[in-house]
Formats: sequence, C-alpha cells, structure tokens
Amino acid sequence: MRIDSFDHAILDALQRDGSMTNAALAEVVNLSASQCSRRRTALEDAGLIEGYSARLSATKLGFGLRAITRVNLRSHGQEDDFSQFIQAHPQVRSAFSVAGDADYVLDIRVRDLEAFADFIHKKLLPHPQVAHVRSEIVLQTLKDRKGLDLMA
Repeated sequence: MRIDSFDHAILDALQRDGSMTNAALAEVVNLSASQCSRRRTALEDAGLIEGYSARLSATKLGFGLRAITRVNLRSHGQEDDFSQFIQAHPQVRSAFSVAGDADYVLDIRVRDLEAFADFIHKKLLPHPQVAHVRSEIVLQTLKDRKGLDLMA
C-alpha cells in the first residue's frame, strides 16, 4: 500500500490517541470524517495499524519492578520451545532474538523483587534450554516512547 501525507497524519494522530473518533481525526488531518474513515479502514486492512490499546501505568497498577534480562541458550535448533515458554509467561512484556553476546533479551515487569526472583529461579533458570541469565533492574526510565516517528 502506498501511503501519502494524509495517511501519515492519520497514523501519527492515531498512535498518539488511538481512541480518536473519525470526526476528531478529520479535524486534525483536514479531511472529512468519511474520508478519514475510509483511509483508516484501508490502513487497518493493509496491516499498517495492528490494533488499538490503552497505555497503562505499570507502577500505579502495582508492577513496580522492571528488568532487562539477557538469556543464552544451551543449544540452538529448538527455539520454538523457548518461544512458547516466553509466550506463556505474562511477566515477559517483550522478547527479542538478538545478535551479540545474548541469544534473547527480555523486558520483564513484575510487582516486586520477590516476584522477579520467583520468576527467574523457579521458571526461567529451570527451563532446559536456558544456559545463562543476566539481568539489570531498571532504576529509572529516561525514555520509553511508544510508536514510530513517521515524520523522520
């Protein structure tokens, strides 16, 4: 799908506020509400918009500990099993297969240090594919921007 400046403006507005009505979106991008609706549907159908969600405050909801955890596997070739393990544990908010000194980098959110230790010692380390785990506890978030800079 080829996108133009109006589509960029729609995508930019929606990633800032996914709950915008087509009428509100029309005011922002200078199109009619019906044109916004058609374009929005086309962007969704093309897979450029993957969904809509609310941004929740993890800290205010009691998930006060965030850790970045690097995982090395014992062997390769059975990553599907490890991937299924990651998918089954909601503590893992994001997981990335990476190049470098680790095989995977996990973004973990839990309520406290006890919950983190429980996940690491009782779930992650006992996994048969896991050889080595290194974690950093996030002390302060300096930047955690969601979305893409479409105007860059």
